[in-house]
Amino acid sequence: MKEIRAFIQPHKLSHVTMALLEIPGFPGMTVIDCDGFGRERTQHIQDYKPFLPKKRLEIFAPDALVEIIFDTLMKAAHSGNHGDGKIYVIDMLEGGRISSGERSADLG
Repeated sequence: MKEIRAFIQPHKLSHVTMALLEIPGFPGMTVIDCDGFGRERTQHIQDYKPFLPKKRLEIFAPDALVEIIFDTLMKAAHSGNHGDGKIYVIDMLEGGRISSGERSADLG
């Protein structure tokens, strides 16, 4: 089981969501509004703020789906411009389902 964490442009969220929903067995995701900056920074003359709005996607997926989800995110979130975002794959050690008390390393 892995966590796939992606930071994408807000205007790409609908396109990315539709692409992910086409994956058989897609486990779902959480979307969070966030602000941040990377290597590229905007230049504002007044009231300088380096932070840009992004959408943070969190997807917990079985190992068998990680590559297809990763590839789908890369294609669907791509615009060709700087600041398209980043994707990370993180090992998930264990999870728990609150409603049933189930605890597992492969909680889907």
